[in-house]
Amino acid sequence: MYQYERAAWITSDLAIEKKEIKKQFGGLLIYKRNDSISAIVLSKKDSKCIYEAIFKTDFDKPCKEYLISRELTENETNLQNIKTKMVDDALKNEEYQVTCPQGYNINMQLIPYDLGYKLYFILGTNQSNIVPFGNDYIFFGDKNGKISSWRKMHSRLIYSPTEYNGEKVRGLIHSHLKQEPFITATDICTFKLYGSLYGLNEFEVLSTGLKKYFKFKLKENLIETRDM
Repeated sequence: MYQYERAAWITSDLAIEKKEIKKQFGGLLIYKRNDSISAIVLSKKDSKCIYEAIFKTDFDKPCKEYLISRELTENETNLQNIKTKMVDDALKNEEYQVTCPQGYNINMQLIPYDLGYKLYFILGTNQSNIVPFGNDYIFFGDKNGKISSWRKMHSRLIYSPTEYNGEKVRGLIHSHLKQEPFITATDICTFKLYGSLYGLNEFEVLSTGLKKYFKFKLKENLIETRDM
């Protein structure tokens, strides 16, 4: 998931730097292709690919770029159709009650798995000195993109500043309710994206259900556990 989001970040920045692409920017499609991640900028006019960035081992910059307009492949078309369907259903169905706090945006990543597709909603922000945990969702869809189950992983936005009273924060912690006992993929993805911007190496999740702490260490890319 982190690779998808990081590819989206870098590709968006690169696309906006190109005036001809910025004017036609109609969204992103991110997907895994063999051993790489492909990030496609879609035209808002006809949903063609107008710019493509390929990431392999370095997610700070693409290993290849293609500045050419082309039709989507059959696989890309299917992924985009599935994503559009699931996003529309998730946003329009009042059961899910998807919200977005003011000053934030929701980033959406579709990831295929054995039974169909997972659609993640994860917060993003342009505000400084904030790690935007929480207010995140996961939707499970079948092979046709019909949502079969879902959950909101955190009940709300968890405001996590990286400075306090003028001092730099060294680590962050938040708690999970019993129904979400483990550290989540969105927790780790968010911290890898934003923690690295502010020199943070670790954060903890207090699991009230398991009565344990989960600590994620960024540089080591590992999770440690300890009892309460």
